[in-house]
Amino acid sequence: MASIGDLVLVYREDQPAFFARIEDISANHKPDWYQVRLLVLQLPVIETVWILREEYINGESFTMGGHKIRIEKIKGPVASEEKSTQPGGGSREKDASGSGKVIPLFKRKKRVD
Repeated sequence: MASIGDLVLVYREDQPAFFARIEDISANHKPDWYQVRLLVLQLPVIETVWILREEYINGESFTMGGHKIRIEKIKGPVASEEKSTQPGGGSREKDASGSGKVIPLFKRKKRVD
């Protein structure tokens, strides 16, 4: 089941419509229904609350305003051991503590006076 903090892709009529992050899931006053607060990732960013059953949060299709809607949890890239190697077969340099080497994004240029 998608849960708080998960990134989801919302489909409308089987076409990707928008990404959203689940901000909160709380019980609704109707049994077996939940209030799902979504942060819709578009410009401008908006927040909305949908009242859904658990199976809809899990990816089953439902209708809203006569349109078929489906929520799909997005899985991020799998964090795995660093597979990159430097040319020549050497592995990435490690410092004395065993953690990865810090590579600056922007090299500072020295001023020449």
